[in-house]
Amino acid sequence: MSSERPWLAHYPAGVPAEIDLDEFASINDIFDSAVQKYRDKTAFISMGKSITYGELERLSRDFAGYLLGELKLKKGDRVAIMMPNCLQYPIAILGVLRAGLTVVNTNPMYTARELKHQLVDSGASVLVVLDNFGNVAQEVLSQVPGVRAVTTGLGDMLGFPKGLIVNFVLKHVKKMVPDFDIPGAVRFRDTLTLGRMHQLPEIRNTPEDLAFLQYTGGTTGVSKGAMLTHRNLVANMQQAASWVGTNVKLGEELIVTALPLYHIFALTSNCLVFMKFGAANLLITNPRDMPGFVKEIKSVRFTAITGVNTLFNGLLNTPGFDQVDFSRLHLTLGGGMAVQRAVADKWKQVTGVTLAEAYGLTETSPAVCINPLDLRAYNGSIGLPVPSTQVCIKDDDGNLLPMGEVGELCVKGPQVMKGYWQRPEETDKVMDAEGWLKTGDMARMDEQGYFYIVDRKKDMILVSGFNVYPNEVEDVIAMMPAVLEVAAIGVPDDKSGEAVKVFVVKKDPALTADAVKAFCRENLTGYKQPRFVEFRDELPKSNVGKILRKELRSPAQA
Repeated sequence: MSSERPWLAHYPAGVPAEIDLDEFASINDIFDSAVQKYRDKTAFISMGKSITYGELERLSRDFAGYLLGELKLKKGDRVAIMMPNCLQYPIAILGVLRAGLTVVNTNPMYTARELKHQLVDSGASVLVVLDNFGNVAQEVLSQVPGVRAVTTGLGDMLGFPKGLIVNFVLKHVKKMVPDFDIPGAVRFRDTLTLGRMHQLPEIRNTPEDLAFLQYTGGTTGVSKGAMLTHRNLVANMQQAASWVGTNVKLGEELIVTALPLYHIFALTSNCLVFMKFGAANLLITNPRDMPGFVKEIKSVRFTAITGVNTLFNGLLNTPGFDQVDFSRLHLTLGGGMAVQRAVADKWKQVTGVTLAEAYGLTETSPAVCINPLDLRAYNGSIGLPVPSTQVCIKDDDGNLLPMGEVGELCVKGPQVMKGYWQRPEETDKVMDAEGWLKTGDMARMDEQGYFYIVDRKKDMILVSGFNVYPNEVEDVIAMMPAVLEVAAIGVPDDKSGEAVKVFVVKKDPALTADAVKAFCRENLTGYKQPRFVEFRDELPKSNVGKILRKELRSPAQA
């Protein structure tokens, strides 16, 4: 079946079966080519301030100069970046890559426990952090010696006087910036001044060099770094660009980037793919503020937007969204979690544009399948495999299954990660000798080569497009002295797709649900925290004493 590729006969016009893997050796090459073609075009817009491709080239060069000239980092060293969408983000990631280093994307909502694991596991030399999260960084950096800190305020790249006003309001009016003190920390703006004084050596990234360590939970619950090379990301950028590029206007696109750039979906689809097109990225710093989000997109005539189901649903339910100017919008891409039919139908009705569902994983940089963009309406599938990609359905013994039968979705292609950082045994669990990646998702393929996700093999819980691994939630709650046993499952939720529910057997009869939730607030990012806590006298177990989550799940689902 993998050799037949029935989907090729149903590719949209102009999409090739294979991509040119050798056009660019690295992400740096893509950026250089964009700068040559679109130097004076807007590259990124944030809070009303825009920077051109030429300015981005200069600023990222200055940051690279700081990392190499001042900090004396060596090729392959890791730099962690902990910021929401703001102008500093693209400057920092491009600076890191242009210096021949590796980016470790870090969720700014991480608790101290989660941040410490990622810094220690990745062996990061530097942490670039927004002031709003400086208190968490302070706590962790005191325990992880040798990591240099670069700090920045949200307003720092917005110019005078706007930047000063934004920083003042955030700290003193909205009280969103807690006090912190990180000894030896350098301000982001100062790194640019210092870096400017250094000549940037000729850096040649090879296709096999690590571009990103992109952390993902994996079934074991401990967060693992997927090793994404320049080749992986360049390949996926070429695959996605060939798919969406048939109806883009070079140098004229404006894409709304509300998903965080630290998430692989926005990083590849918005930042890299649209960089090749010379597009402007409108960065939304806080998409949870839906009225503010709608106000921001009302002021521009955007051409494309990516998001997860909950984001589209939120916009559709925000007053004023139906008055936005959609006259130039031609691309809406949904991924990260299943798109619901009701949301897709309403999106089409309000915007006039089909919400095309795509499917991918952190481990595949991320795109595996995308629906044709000329689709008349939502079809419930995750689409067709992108060019140069093989997808098949296998049973538990690794045998190929015939069309229409449900089994595990497996992927092979140039976008598949090198493996998990320093975890060969975890890599071996998901990748076979031939390069097939087991996704852990149960799916089927129809006769035209469209794939449909049926269910997840793993016990993973998907909250608003973010993976929550039950083991991690259970490990945290199990640290409470008053808890005897705990199990976590996902339950359906209208807003977030799924929500976390935990079943707890008490050791101390005085334990309350509020106490469990409070403990989780201290130790888990918001989306991982249990919404529901149910106490039980005992939990269902197998004959070897393993807690059976599926038995807890069946009544919960009903």
